[in-house]
Amino acid sequence: MEHFLSFIERRTEAFLTHRKAVKQWEADNRKPRTFLGELWGWIDALLFAIIVVILINQYLFQLFVIPSPSMVHTLEIGDRVFVGKNSYGTELYSAGKKIFTDNRKVHRDNIITFYNPEYPNKGVVFNVLSQFIYSGTFTLVNIDRNEDGSPAERLLVKRAVGFPGEVVRFDEGNVSIRKAGSSTYEAEEAFRADAGLSTAPHRSVDSAAYPGIKAWGTLAGYRDSGLDINLAPQYIKNAYQSTMAGKDYPDDFYQFEESRTRAMALLNPADSEARSAYAKYANGIYVGRDQVLPLGDNRDDSRDGRYFGPVWQKNVNGRVLFRFWPLHRISYLANK
Repeated sequence: MEHFLSFIERRTEAFLTHRKAVKQWEADNRKPRTFLGELWGWIDALLFAIIVVILINQYLFQLFVIPSPSMVHTLEIGDRVFVGKNSYGTELYSAGKKIFTDNRKVHRDNIITFYNPEYPNKGVVFNVLSQFIYSGTFTLVNIDRNEDGSPAERLLVKRAVGFPGEVVRFDEGNVSIRKAGSSTYEAEEAFRADAGLSTAPHRSVDSAAYPGIKAWGTLAGYRDSGLDINLAPQYIKNAYQSTMAGKDYPDDFYQFEESRTRAMALLNPADSEARSAYAKYANGIYVGRDQVLPLGDNRDDSRDGRYFGPVWQKNVNGRVLFRFWPLHRISYLANK
């Protein structure tokens, strides 16, 4: 035992002596600190931090700022959230191929982020650069902007509502769903209650406004058909004048467009283009295989799947999990 303790003592002394000698050599041969050396040290550390943040954003959690009121009151403009990037598979690069997608499908009512089908592609170089800056500054700097200076919405956040085999219809802003294999439609409120889904989706347009909105769309159909709007029935003109006159934009643009295309199809049954345009509204939106129909919770202020249709599940970027800003509204969102 004594020999063993002596051995440990000798080895410890040798290690400490060597370590002291190394530190002394480093101190004697240390180069004087310069401004450029300090600057490069800071740049090197900053680049490393940015790269780590970008890798985390790409493969684990993405920071996302809510840009529009489409999800009010679930998510307010300016809220900052964490998006789980592995919820539906792993994206190899931004908007690229996904792997590990087996058994990782979007479920009904998930709050998802996905690539905007209406986003104007600005080229690979700009997309990579803007994403690098956006992620590297923790979402504080966004150079991807529209012509009016507002942030471009490359990614959208909505709630997953329609699923493969289903048809979703809209009448005066109200949603009804025909399940796969069924021949009848069910009002969304009843559908949600039966399935125990979120009650967050809501309406804000008064039902009393719809006669005026429909009249406005009908008059627009007369105009776009090349007819004098004075030829329209008086009750339609009265409905427009009593509720919509003086407004710049209809409260429900989807209903406006349905009424406009319906009027054009009725005024000229030989116009196959007008009939086809109206059929899209009359028949509802069919959700195909591997697709999902996303809708905003703030139904009357959301440009969503009603306008650009279902999106492919492979284009779903991730799932909103957690709100971390503002501090007084920090909350877990995966169950909302």
